Amino acid sequence: MDAIQKSLLAQVAGLHEVPEGAYNIRANGQKAGRNTTANIDIVTKTDKDGIDIIIKPGTKNESVHIPVVLSMSGLKDMVYNDFFIGEDSDVTIIAGCGIHNCGVQNSEHSGIHTFHVGKNARVRYVERHYAEGDGTGENIMNPTTVVEVDEGGYMEMETTQIKGVDSTVRATTAKLGPNATLIIKEKVMTHGKQLAKSDFTVDLNGEGCHTNVISRSVARGQSRQIFLARINGNAACYGHSECDAIIMDEGVVSAIPEVTANCLDAQLVHEAAIGKIAGEQLTKLMTLGLTEKEAEEQIVNGFLK
Repeated sequence: MDAIQKSLLAQVAGLHEVPEGAYNIRANGQKAGRNTTANIDIVTKTDKDGIDIIIKPGTKNESVHIPVVLSMSGLKDMVYNDFFIGEDSDVTIIAGCGIHNCGVQNSEHSGIHTFHVGKNARVRYVERHYAEGDGTGENIMNPTTVVEVDEGGYMEMETTQIKGVDSTVRATTAKLGPNATLIIKEKVMTHGKQLAKSDFTVDLNGEGCHTNVISRSVARGQSRQIFLARINGNAACYGHSECDAIIMDEGVVSAIPEVTANCLDAQLVHEAAIGKIAGEQLTKLMTLGLTEKEAEEQIVNGFLK
């Protein structure tokens, strides 16, 4: 891998060297490195572009890195990755996509990640999107995530998009079994004329299951953001969605929460708050010696932390 690709890996996956444990690194549409362990296998699909990540039941305290980097302008990359997380396992999965585009053509990465979380398994999934480059071509990322959590399973998703992505549509659908839990934490910042759309649908099908969908975002410049959160309570369950957004300059944010109770014992809550940075916050920081711009940056960084 060249220096640009290594820099992208550091941005999206925190990798400065070859990681320990299982990993699959994809660069410009091709496999750039792979390692498996006794408990985690990674297999190339034979019917389409992508991989199967198979985690044995009972696997504990192991991780999988599956970053993607693009450094060629005009490349359109599409992958299908399936994760099979065995019963009673406890693992961390680090994903992410980085694009470096210095050309005039659009560069795009789209991925469909499907998670099968076994009974009483726990998984933490971290995904970071980042783009850079001084070209006129757009950087486009359209990730799709499909989640099925079996009885007693737990999944936590942390998704972050902070810089450089011109257009993204993130679609997530999930189905939860009895006493299963899905926690989603999203952080998004847009600027310029960027567009970011997050579309979540969670079906709470099992008795005692639970979801919490939390989005924090900042829209700067003339950028636009759309947050859709649908929670369907189909059993005795608990669901909560929350969108907190800061708008700056001419930024636009639309928050569209939707909760549907199809069971008498479903407890569903939604919250949404959109507004500008409070003047007293700026004033307080400026009295400490910061400029207005520096104060804004401190507030935004703290908000998205």
